[in-house]
Amino acid sequence: MSSSYVMRPARLDDFDILMQLAQESGPGFTSLPVHERILHERLEKSEKAFSGNLAQPQYGKYLMMMVDHETGEVGGCSAVKAGVGIDQPFFNYRVITIAQSSHAADRRFDMDALVLTNEFVGYTEVGTLFLRQAHRGGGAGRLLAQSRYLLMAAAPERFGDMVLAELRGVVDAKGRTPFWDAMGRPFFRMDFTEADILSATTDNQFILDLMPKYPIYVDLLPPEAREVIGRVHADGVGALKLLEWEGFRFERTVDIFDGGPLVAAPRSLIRTIRESRLVTLEAGEAEEQQGLVSNDKAEDIRVTMAEGELRDDVFITSQAVLERLKLSPGDTARIWLRS
Repeated sequence: MSSSYVMRPARLDDFDILMQLAQESGPGFTSLPVHERILHERLEKSEKAFSGNLAQPQYGKYLMMMVDHETGEVGGCSAVKAGVGIDQPFFNYRVITIAQSSHAADRRFDMDALVLTNEFVGYTEVGTLFLRQAHRGGGAGRLLAQSRYLLMAAAPERFGDMVLAELRGVVDAKGRTPFWDAMGRPFFRMDFTEADILSATTDNQFILDLMPKYPIYVDLLPPEAREVIGRVHADGVGALKLLEWEGFRFERTVDIFDGGPLVAAPRSLIRTIRESRLVTLEAGEAEEQQGLVSNDKAEDIRVTMAEGELRDDVFITSQAVLERLKLSPGDTARIWLRS
């Protein structure tokens, strides 16, 4: 496992590798569709967002690539949407509990129901976290995930006070999901994959047009659909654990297509942001502590894994780390160290 990974902004010439990542990510990975136009647009929007020239920063969509600094190979990607639900609806199902009681029948019990909502307006969303099989392990997943929070720390004014993540639900290798078969297909009369593409390529008005407007009792769904509500895809278990470690919590809200969980946290309380600090970098031999180091420059963010030693407000690390960050001794950086 290489220790020379560095996160950087995605570029237009990353298209071919981004398409490859989309193909490897598999069915149900909504934010990485195998669709040329969508992926081109994602790269274009990301470049504009990183440049800082957006008239409305809340529309910024940032895509980062994890690159082996020594070989140039891309090992994965992750992304941040500065604001959701602003230019188009961000629909989810909230699971509510309805109390049922009857004195005459001597019965009292609670029943869960699904209600269509658009309540996360202005939240920042973290997502598109995908790590290629050959690059898993050795802290690469943490680098992909935590880099997004160090980007937020570098330019907090660009992001919302609340942050959410929507995880992929239970979807098989052929793109079938029991939640969609029970909750979506009867109302949309289309396959999960077709609805997924429509969601990525339209303003989502079709959801408002076709989705049921009234609460749906969970107990009326088939057992296989009930069982996957709020469950994460097997490939997303690690990502969920990292999110929970950061302070994200399940909000009893799930994706309308696959039933996957949505988790949220206040930005100021996210662990990586809360525990990060600005330091001066110096080159030297020191390996007492491990963590992540960012150049703290939102326009050209660089984040890498590092070993070093913190002495007051000076972090001493290797020259190789400074080179990956495009920094020089004496420059300011932001660090997060393992406790």
